[in-house]
Amino acid sequence: MKCGYGWEQSYEIEHHVDVHGHAFVVYTAGGERVPSPLSTPTCTNCGGHVVRIMRAGRVAGVQELLRKQQTPHAAETVAKDRTVSTAAAPDRHWRLSDLLHPFQRR
Repeated sequence: MKCGYGWEQSYEIEHHVDVHGHAFVVYTAGGERVPSPLSTPTCTNCGGHVVRIMRAGRVAGVQELLRKQQTPHAAETVAKDRTVSTAAAPDRHWRLSDLLHPFQRR
């Protein structure tokens, strides 16, 4: 949330029972044991510990939406460059609020 970086990480959750009969959980990612993503979340970009955890597919969905929105804009920019026009189209700068907009409830 601090830097606005979005990523998806898949975890395998293994449920075990110790010798005393107490249940415990082991999280693995990519075949390696990792700490619980719920107790110690860490941003892979900036190392911050304030992150938003969403269900699978949400980040990929937004990234795909942004790619689709940028594709026509890029084509328009190329077309404008080919014509004789003095008005320059401003480049789009994406903010965290732009990325989170599809998740807002209506």
